[in-house]
Amino acid sequence: MTTRPAGDFGTWLRDLTVALRGEHASDVPCDGCTACCTASQFIHIEPDETDTLAHIPAELLFPAPMRPKGHVLMGYDERGHCPMLVDGACTIYDHRPRTCRTYDCRIFPAAGLEPDEATKALITERAQEWRFSYADRTDRARHDSVRAAAAFLAGHAEVFGDRATVPPPTALALLALRVHHLFLDAGAPPTADDVRDALMPT
Repeated sequence: MTTRPAGDFGTWLRDLTVALRGEHASDVPCDGCTACCTASQFIHIEPDETDTLAHIPAELLFPAPMRPKGHVLMGYDERGHCPMLVDGACTIYDHRPRTCRTYDCRIFPAAGLEPDEATKALITERAQEWRFSYADRTDRARHDSVRAAAAFLAGHAEVFGDRATVPPPTALALLALRVHHLFLDAGAPPTADDVRDALMPT
């Protein structure tokens, strides 16, 4: 199997956290890969993304289910490709949605997860190629804690309240990033209540 350097884990974790806060885009070394653009994914676009919305034909958008008014989704074509992808390139790259700006398939090996849909086969293939490096033992411990958090969340549906349903892998990995600090301590592992409390909005 081909392997690709994913970068230093600590640096990646810090940069992705900043990107998810909306302070800058993720810096993913895609190297021409368009797996995420050809994986039958619905792209969520929020109402404040006025520049993005101005560059996407209205007929490609529809209201996002269970989201407030103004939140929309952009679908995909009959091949499962983003309609903004033409000849292997994004035609609105400088105006792309926030969802695209923060997407980083390295989150799967970071959390020890894989996409579970057959349509995500190309993303799975790329995700399996990434190999993180570690500046020191602290970096490795952080990676171990993210994986431990993901495994805990996957096995404790009660963390998610009345729904009692574990989220899909991408959401699960993002949640693992939010609570991984609870798993850094070598002492007693956190309880489901501890994790649920840490996931509550502040």
